[in-house]
Amino acid sequence: MSIPRRVVVTGMAGISALGSNWDSVQQAFSNGKSAICVMPEWSRFPDLTTRLAAPVLGFTLPEHWTRKQLRSMGRVSQMAVHAAELALNDANLLGSPNITDGRMGVACGSSTGSTADVCTFAQMQLQGAAKGLNANSYVRMMPHTTAANIGIFFELKGRIIPTSSACTSGSHGLGYAFEAIRYGHQELMLAGGAEELCASEAMVFDKLYATSQLNDTPHLTPRPYDKDRDGLVIGEGAGIFVLESLEHAQARGARIHAELVGFGSNSDGTHVTRPQATTMRRAMELALEDASLAPQAIGYVNGHGTATEHGDIAETQATHSLFGSQIPISSQKSYLGHTLGACGVLESWFSIKMLNNDWYAPTLNLRNIDPRCGDLDYLTEPRHMQHEYVMNNNFAFGGINTSLIFRRWS
Repeated sequence: MSIPRRVVVTGMAGISALGSNWDSVQQAFSNGKSAICVMPEWSRFPDLTTRLAAPVLGFTLPEHWTRKQLRSMGRVSQMAVHAAELALNDANLLGSPNITDGRMGVACGSSTGSTADVCTFAQMQLQGAAKGLNANSYVRMMPHTTAANIGIFFELKGRIIPTSSACTSGSHGLGYAFEAIRYGHQELMLAGGAEELCASEAMVFDKLYATSQLNDTPHLTPRPYDKDRDGLVIGEGAGIFVLESLEHAQARGARIHAELVGFGSNSDGTHVTRPQATTMRRAMELALEDASLAPQAIGYVNGHGTATEHGDIAETQATHSLFGSQIPISSQKSYLGHTLGACGVLESWFSIKMLNNDWYAPTLNLRNIDPRCGDLDYLTEPRHMQHEYVMNNNFAFGGINTSLIFRRWS
């Protein structure tokens, strides 16, 4: 068996409710600015108790995109493809023949495809008529719409790895792309995830009594790890990384943002929506073993932090049991809501930027730490710290756990 190759991040891009560049996002984090707002259009759903979300406002398509390119893309794919274009540009690979000869593949996913097309198919079932359906309706709806559209848009001929695993879609995209490069199957990968906002996704959590009801005070929610939390808020966005073998990156003189050194993933095997601290911890251990690191090497953990009772408690207890009480932790879902398929890559983007800037964002709205949560160093104010390694954890319906470890590049 060949020696595993080192994998580096040479391009990063994100589309979020706080902006599509790090300066805008960091400024919002620094100022304690929340992207959560009231969705008045959701008032037409009387059975939906939450009215809160974090939409990406003002998202516009690049002028050079053609109608032919757009017809297979719903909003989720539009955001994913645009993030991929920005990431390729960041990596100085946009338009390069290096990406169209089979060396580059895609690992990307979302919780679902574009729900407008799902609704059109539902109307066919309910009414018996195919009004509104066309040759591209399924392509916009299908679970692998983001990965397929990225591959087609940039004429990529490497492997396509769909990662539709709810809240770990983005982190699975990064992890599986990492493994594809590490073990010699690809030289480069576009990796990440995306999600478009839909009231149906809010209803999923509403029926689990897991959504925030603070409809009159959106700026006060969500509150990860806080004893006064009242549930999560749905967001939307997209994030894509360019991952590359170290040898390939160095040969072309690429700028390197960070090294991806470890990936762990497993499943609880017990309950579809009730997280388990034991297997959460094991996912982190798998990432550490993959990176050949001891727990003491990790300087900061970017928590999943959805502001749900069972999730917050299980995650932090797992983190404490592995790292002890001194590990700093925070959750950016307190600013952006839960971006589902995009959160794994957006939070990895934030983690790398914070690692490289020696500046870490706190958890917004965290005032009274839940005593049932694990004893950790919860960031409630921005903090300057210098570390070599950071970990990003994400957990999903189906009992799916992921953990990624990034190393500072110098």
